[in-house]
Amino acid sequence: MNHWLVKQEPESYSWRDFVNEGRAAWTGVRNFQARNNLRAMKKADLVFFYHSGSEKQIVGLARVGRKAYHDPTAEEGDWVGVDLTPVKPMTKPVSLAAIKADSHIKDIALVRNSRLSVTPLSKAQFERLLLLAETKL
Repeated sequence: MNHWLVKQEPESYSWRDFVNEGRAAWTGVRNFQARNNLRAMKKADLVFFYHSGSEKQIVGLARVGRKAYHDPTAEEGDWVGVDLTPVKPMTKPVSLAAIKADSHIKDIALVRNSRLSVTPLSKAQFERLLLLAETKL
């Protein structure tokens, strides 16, 4: 199993919106590195849902419900989307400041490449974030 983090501005599409819908087609990604990360996702992989913008915190946990497929919102190019389903909210959201302050995870892709909307996490990084979120699977 792989582990991931996806970013979304809560003003555009929040964790609450996601939970209310019960499923989301994660489309509209137009960055080659993020697209490659979407392509690497497999069904059942776990994904942190991060509110970017004003909040800057991990707020929920999702699961890949459908692996990469052609992005129907793309008018041209080789873009993909995946389907995500919500699993649970974080017991305690994990802020970007807390991530940067933690020596175990301060160098994750979210920090190193803050503009990337889909990033991989190692198993150790994923487990550390769960611990900081006081959340169990």
